[in-house]
Amino acid sequence: MKRLRCRSCGETAVINLRQHKLALCEVHFIEWMHTQTARAIRKYRMFGPDDRVLVAVSGGKDSLSLWDILLSLGYRADGLYIDLGIDGGIGYSTASRVYAEKFAADRWPDAKLHVLDIEKSYGNSIGGVTRKTMRGRERPCSVCGLIKRHEMNRLAYEFGYSVLATGHNLDDEAAVLLGNTLHWNSEYLGRQAPVLPEDRNGFARKVKPLCRLYEREMAAYALVSGIAYIQEECPYSVRATSLYYKEILNQMEGRSPGTKLNFYLDFLRARETGLFRPFEAVELRGCERCGQPTALEGLCAFCRLWEGPSDE
Repeated sequence: MKRLRCRSCGETAVINLRQHKLALCEVHFIEWMHTQTARAIRKYRMFGPDDRVLVAVSGGKDSLSLWDILLSLGYRADGLYIDLGIDGGIGYSTASRVYAEKFAADRWPDAKLHVLDIEKSYGNSIGGVTRKTMRGRERPCSVCGLIKRHEMNRLAYEFGYSVLATGHNLDDEAAVLLGNTLHWNSEYLGRQAPVLPEDRNGFARKVKPLCRLYEREMAAYALVSGIAYIQEECPYSVRATSLYYKEILNQMEGRSPGTKLNFYLDFLRARETGLFRPFEAVELRGCERCGQPTALEGLCAFCRLWEGPSDE
């Protein structure tokens, strides 16, 4: 079999980016990933060199690689790990936390990693609060999302970071887009974007610098860069609908390289031209307990989690 050569230097390529018709060696692949991320940051006006960025890290390949790329590009970026107390028989949260802490200590010792232990802070893990509050009516994933969104926003705001960055890659964004399109969730389609601005008091700007990079590319970056990460999937993600959508998109991508990228970028172009009506901002008030913005009277949805089930 003929060996692929790097387009930039002619050395042996470590990856073939079929959608770009581009083969690259280790050095030029890392350089290309840095360049692509920097272009996305500039194109979507995510943040500038003076912004303080808080990166939500999970111990996985995407978030740790994002943190690595942002620091390599010279941005002021710190990490945030939220320990949700997920076990699943493998001590999932504990293992993930170890990877995040080891990455920070060994690779970027000058960068700060904030760690929040949900059970120590609120008296229960995600599994416990799901069983107690939702009486089994909700999947842990929905509770997990609520907790992470609330705490990431709260800590970014309280610690004085102007930007909250997450490691959502192209596969993640395309799967969400496919699901929302299949169900014509117009409100979610109107909200999906590389940047969610801090348009109201109490909200941090949320950005997705990896939104145009494939999951395969992120895995390759972690491998060639020597980034150790947790490879087990979250125990609660089994049978998640998003994984099914990813399988469908992977089949389409296999037959026509570039399908995911074109699907997502064409959506963003349509969004810019006004195809989707902007969602109407609801009236917000401060939660009576945590002070975070909420549309609910009294306590926000996050604080109600810890109250236990209603009597209805």
